[in-house]
Amino acid sequence: MPYFTRLILFLFCLMVLVESRKPKRKRWTGQVETPKPSHLYKKNLDVTKIRKGKPQQLLRVDEHDFSMRPAFGGPAIPVGVDVQVESLDSISEVDMDFTMTLYLRHYWKDERLAFSSASNKSMTFDGRLVKKIWVPDVFFVHSKRSFTHDTTTDNIMLRVFPDGHVLYSMRITVTAMCNMDFSHFPLDSQTCSLELESYAYTDEDLMLYWKNGDESLKTDEKISLSQFLIQKFHTTSRLAFYSSTGWYNRLYINFTLRRHIFFFLLQTYFPATLMVMLSWVSFWIDRRAVPARVSLGITTVLTMTTIITGVNASMPRVSYVKAVDIYLWVSFVFVFLSVLEYAAVNYLTTVQERKERKLREKFPGMCGMLHSKTMMLDGSYSESEANSLAGYPRSHILTEEEKQDKIVVHLGLSGEANAARKKGLLKGQMGFRIFQNTHAIDKYSRLIFPASYIFFNLIYWSVFS
Repeated sequence: MPYFTRLILFLFCLMVLVESRKPKRKRWTGQVETPKPSHLYKKNLDVTKIRKGKPQQLLRVDEHDFSMRPAFGGPAIPVGVDVQVESLDSISEVDMDFTMTLYLRHYWKDERLAFSSASNKSMTFDGRLVKKIWVPDVFFVHSKRSFTHDTTTDNIMLRVFPDGHVLYSMRITVTAMCNMDFSHFPLDSQTCSLELESYAYTDEDLMLYWKNGDESLKTDEKISLSQFLIQKFHTTSRLAFYSSTGWYNRLYINFTLRRHIFFFLLQTYFPATLMVMLSWVSFWIDRRAVPARVSLGITTVLTMTTIITGVNASMPRVSYVKAVDIYLWVSFVFVFLSVLEYAAVNYLTTVQERKERKLREKFPGMCGMLHSKTMMLDGSYSESEANSLAGYPRSHILTEEEKQDKIVVHLGLSGEANAARKKGLLKGQMGFRIFQNTHAIDKYSRLIFPASYIFFNLIYWSVFS
């Protein structure tokens, strides 16, 4: 019995072994499988990218102390600089500064970075190597804000050549101070400068210079500003002295800006001129129309005040007079004088009417002749019309003797009875007519005000333009 059992177990194991070695049948899905190419299973290796042994370190950064400048203890290391101006972003009159974006490049030689290589003419690195080696400590004098661009990574490039020469480039935006003179504003030109200098190393340790002279400064031809015309860029250099530390090399990027005048003509000069001309309209309005002339004068005065306030709000509070202030305040004076002119006309008219009223009350029989002479002096009627209204025919023309008698009578009725005063008034008859004839004041104002304002404009634009 045990023998028979062992036989059955042996046969069972043999059957299981045979079934396991048979290939498995795949389930039919109705699709025919295509053989896959062999290159998808096995990727060919690029023999040029296979590292053969340990890579050779060309720059021996860890073997030197880069906290010291190159050739420490020897002569000053020369550091060449060149700049490419990318954009001149803004000019602020209120803050007296400008914002500029530029590429700043330094050139020097550090033998500690020299390497021997037959295939590599230079090696280029990003900003991570800058923290491990010595670089010039150049900063911007009189700068308010500055930063190095970092999108998408720090905009810093370091290129090392086999003989140890180094090119260090970065992209910077800087806001620096610019001392502006607004005495000719807005007909002015401004000269600003961006100054570069070593912070720690004096001229005995570091010699900062423009690498290619005037060719070291490059600008983009598309640079433009809304309010200024960029006339020229140029470079200069000089020594700067600090009493506590010594002499330093300083480089200057100078540029001259010419302000566009058209904007200020539209926003300031034309409105001010129109307000002055509008104030002259009151000279053609009847002097008895008090509300019309007063409201016109007040409106022009308030408008000029608004223009002056708006201009000064966008300007720094300087202690000297600007060119635009002269024009606006002279225009304001012309407008104000037109208001005073009507005040004088209205006052003289009131005084004249009061005297006539008293004379009519005192001498009722002389009203016709007085009214006639008053109209003649006032200029509202001609001499023949006045004679007709007084009871004389139009064809009757008074002789010189009769005219003088009428004037004497008129002055006598007004209370001017003494002979000396009558003699003086007869000699100055023309002056008497100007002050008594209020309508003549408006006539003279129609000529004097425009002529004076035109003469002022000729002098102003010849001096400041």
